[in-house]
Amino acid sequence: MQQDDVTLMQEPNTEDGNSCLPELVSHLRDSRTQLREEWAQRITDAQLLGAMSEEEIFSEVTSVFDKYVDTLETGSVESLQEYAEDLSERIIPRGVETHEVLGIVLLLRDVLARSLFQKYQEDFKLFNRVLDAYEPAANRIAVIVGVSFVHERERVIGQQQATIRELSTPVLQVRERLLALPIIGELDSQRAGQLTEQLLNAVRSNRARVVVIDITGVPAVDKNVANHLVQTVRACRLMGAAVLVTGLSSDIARTLVTLGVDLSMMDTVGDLQGGIEEAERLLGYEVRKAPIATPEAKG
Repeated sequence: MQQDDVTLMQEPNTEDGNSCLPELVSHLRDSRTQLREEWAQRITDAQLLGAMSEEEIFSEVTSVFDKYVDTLETGSVESLQEYAEDLSERIIPRGVETHEVLGIVLLLRDVLARSLFQKYQEDFKLFNRVLDAYEPAANRIAVIVGVSFVHERERVIGQQQATIRELSTPVLQVRERLLALPIIGELDSQRAGQLTEQLLNAVRSNRARVVVIDITGVPAVDKNVANHLVQTVRACRLMGAAVLVTGLSSDIARTLVTLGVDLSMMDTVGDLQGGIEEAERLLGYEVRKAPIATPEAKG
């Protein structure tokens, strides 16, 4: 729980506002059934939370309403924040968007405000005092729920991006002590750094002796990426693994020469198949090519 959130709820209200809080909480609890049913209906009418069934929406509405009222009564946001984080974890994978969450929170504020107006419309002065107690806390609660959802969504997106990066740069174990890293697509500095981390972890966990890095699918590199590739080769060597770079296109080769990149650390082989064969020789395997069947042999 973030300290800022606790501080928000502990800000003092006016004396009139504090005196109205018990009455406000009592009214919301007495009207619980009606208010949560109205809120759930408003959510359905607004076509929010379309990924959830009406039963699921009503169940979540009930839980959120109770946490909401408890927070108004106690001034503590811990329970509500924990629930908001748990709810976010459950509904984000189902495709619920940020605007939907903010929308349902605002709908709840509207439903409760209308209920307060109906109850206190005959005493406008008392109505204003109740609003003085309700509105600041309601605004803070809305912020807490919204921030919890956004934080969880950012975390999920970060995990998805990391997974995509891992899938786009898979480290493959060809055989014992031999790894291959085929790189496909644009290679920027961020992806190059992630690639290096993946590769070094794989070298350590597989006790690799030779690594083949294939860049056939890389359209172009800049100086930063080229130097990063050289550093990756150097790091692998420090960990005891020789590195072969395959698939170096003529355009990339000219770029590396033009940029003045130190290529002395890089051993290159024409293509991936040749790189695998050379790696196997380095590991002491005997590489034999299967004979090509002739028409006479087939006969």
